[in-house]
Amino acid sequence: MTAPTALKHYLQFADFSADEYAYLLDRAALIKRKFKAYEKHHTLHDRTLAMIFEKASTRTRVSFEAGMYQLGGSVVYLTSGDSQLGRNEPIEDTARVISRMTDIVMIRTFEQARIERFAEYSRVPVINGLTNEYHPCQILADLFTYREHRGDIRGKTVAWVGDGNNMANTWAQAATLLGFNLHVSAPQGYEVNEQLAAIKGHRHGAPAWKNFANPRAACEGADLVTTDVWTSMGYEAENKVRKEAFASWCVDTDMMQAAKPDALFMHCLPAHRGEEVAADVIDGPQSVVWDEAENRMHVQKALLEYLLLGRLS
Repeated sequence: MTAPTALKHYLQFADFSADEYAYLLDRAALIKRKFKAYEKHHTLHDRTLAMIFEKASTRTRVSFEAGMYQLGGSVVYLTSGDSQLGRNEPIEDTARVISRMTDIVMIRTFEQARIERFAEYSRVPVINGLTNEYHPCQILADLFTYREHRGDIRGKTVAWVGDGNNMANTWAQAATLLGFNLHVSAPQGYEVNEQLAAIKGHRHGAPAWKNFANPRAACEGADLVTTDVWTSMGYEAENKVRKEAFASWCVDTDMMQAAKPDALFMHCLPAHRGEEVAADVIDGPQSVVWDEAENRMHVQKALLEYLLLGRLS
């Protein structure tokens, strides 16, 4: 076992190196095999995870909570409604207190600046469970799912169809770090924010993604086609306008036919059939969304281990 030399957080995909991701994906595979074989894997016995939800969730809560229990640890669940965060306690004060009582913290919140402020004052590792800008745990699960079905993603092509949101930003960072191609197609006015998607100080200056005005063109030759809802949490007031803007960005069988014959389809869920994806795509043979959803738990178990214990042999 090699323990981390210093406190390490996971606030965006760019926080880890390609080598660290290689370890995490290998470790997640081991953890999943043991889970399927009903083998105990209590590497985090007597450790406590604090989960702070300022945005509601199904998959994030279940995957982290079940995963931490499976690692032999325990969980404290907090929301804005049942903590002083909802009564305007400074997040710096909350961080100081919670990090003295628990071993690791996962936060699902709004602005990235909010989780960064928490991490600055935390004595324990902090994990981004989702912010408006990034969703690194989901992309980690997606990469693991692709590896399970098709092998190494290096040199492959991923097509992102839809909103240039936190998922798209994180896919862009992953493409830059891990050496695959990313085709992005978003309606005008909803493109990827290149500043958020970039990795500061990365040796490759040019972005690892290309923009496509036509979503079908983005899917041509893709190994993986993926999307998300048109209106992410926190943007509900824009729902009507977004439905009109995104009308041509529904991933349908025509788009999947433009991709490679063995291309996979992914969606981080929840999905709105008939909006961002056709029912016959998400429920079709190329879809791996249920494996993808389960794999959130396995990669996050590897992540929790790594942040607390370092590399395990």
